[in-house]
Parts: sequence; C-alpha cells; structure tokens
Amino acid sequence: MAVSRTAAARPTLGDTHRCPGRQIVAVSDYYVGGVAGAETWLAVAYTADGYDHTAVVDGVGELWTRYEETAARIAVDVPIGLGSTTAPRPNELAARELLGERRDAIVPAPVREAVKKQRYRTAARVHERKTGHELPKAAFESANRTAAMDEFLDAIDEARPVFVEAQPEICYLAFAGEPMADPPNVAGGYAERMRALAEFDRDAPPTVQSVAEATAGNRIPIPAVVDAVALGLTIRPGPGELRSLPVGPPEDERGLEMRYVYRSETPLSEP
Repeated sequence: MAVSRTAAARPTLGDTHRCPGRQIVAVSDYYVGGVAGAETWLAVAYTADGYDHTAVVDGVGELWTRYEETAARIAVDVPIGLGSTTAPRPNELAARELLGERRDAIVPAPVREAVKKQRYRTAARVHERKTGHELPKAAFESANRTAAMDEFLDAIDEARPVFVEAQPEICYLAFAGEPMADPPNVAGGYAERMRALAEFDRDAPPTVQSVAEATAGNRIPIPAVVDAVALGLTIRPGPGELRSLPVGPPEDERGLEMRYVYRSETPLSEP
C-alpha cells in the first residue's frame, strides 16, 4: 500500500476498548504505532481488522493533524510524562529491571527543565542539579523530539487521552515472553524481533514488508519499520489486554502518566 501524506478519511463508529486507567469509547477507525526519527515520523495504522496503511509525517503536530478525527489510540516511542526532580522515570526503572542484559536499551528521559536546553553541557548541568544523576548523551540526542511531544501535549488537551507511550523492547518482551537477546540493528536482532511479531500475529511479517515498501523515497531505518509494527499491534485490540508498566503509574506535574503500555495475557510485573 502506498505511503500517504494526505488527510485521513473521517471515521465510522467503532467498538469500545480499554486502556489502563481509562475507559475510551472509540468512534474512530485507526490504532496507530508511531516511531520518531531524526527528521520524520513513521506511522503504521491498523483497524480492528488488521493493517490498513503507512504514513510518513514531519512531526508530532502533523501526526495529530492526520489522525485527530480518526485515531482511537496512538502509541509512540517518545517519552510522555517527564520528571521534574527525579530520574529515571518509574516506567524506565521498571523496564530496565525486566530487560536484564538489555537494560541499556532504556535511555532515561531528561527532566522537563533540561529537555528544553539546546546544548548538551547546559542540559547535563540542569539534569544533574535536579536529579543528582548524569544525563546520558543518547537522551540529549533525542531531547528535541521529547520536548516537541511535551509541548504538544501541554498545548492540545484533547490529544492527551489519545497518545500513549510504548517502548518497543517491552512490546517484544510481552509478545515473546522474554527479552530480545540482540540489539535491533544486527541480523540476529532483526530475526528474533520478526519471530516475536510472527508468534503474536501471523500476518506481522508480510505487514513489515508492506510497511517497508510503503516508505519508498524516505530514508526510514529497518528497525523503525519493525518497531512501528510492534507498536501498532500493541495498541490495536487483539490477544491479551493492554496493560501498564508500572501498574498504577504516577503522574508528572502536568498530570501525564509516566508509563509504558504493552499487550499480553498476563502482567509483566506485579503492582
């Protein structure tokens, strides 16, 4: 299916689905997995019946413009809910514990004041003053996307119940029952993530192929394609339940829950 940058069609009435802590009546068609890149976002849209289409957009604002009237849920791999004086966030701590040797895949988000800084040295100084911890350079490298998401949700109240944060490594753990052994940018890591997707949904491998083909003309990394499908399968109604890590997540100072969502038959952790 060809990639689209045009506005999505208006929704038809959908079913009722549950997300941890909220009851949402879906009057929309799409369940979207969104992966943020350095220059563009990759969006993979599912309906309750399966994969529907792929879109490449220029940022979270364009993602919202496209799906504002048609998305029941949008799961993104960008931090939602930021600490003000502590780091890592509760969901990051819980995820690192579950992932074991792959714990370094979880990069703690900067605190809100630090995320707005333009230079690493300044951001690191603020983060350390607020939390007592060093700011990983990898966290600063994606801070512009984190800041954009934070500012967007602060400005657009109606987007808050639609957007949720999902960590791909936690999604694969929930699908496969164990953490991935290898990073996503090596052949073994690609193979085990594809296997985890296929075990959860037999249509996932051809969907990955369709999504990859739909991104022609855009320099989208292969791991981003696989991750976007994983997020789409997580947020779309399917086997198991949509769950929260941690259970009963705390809110940040703006009322945003600091959690990852994942889909599984049983919880990954106890309350």
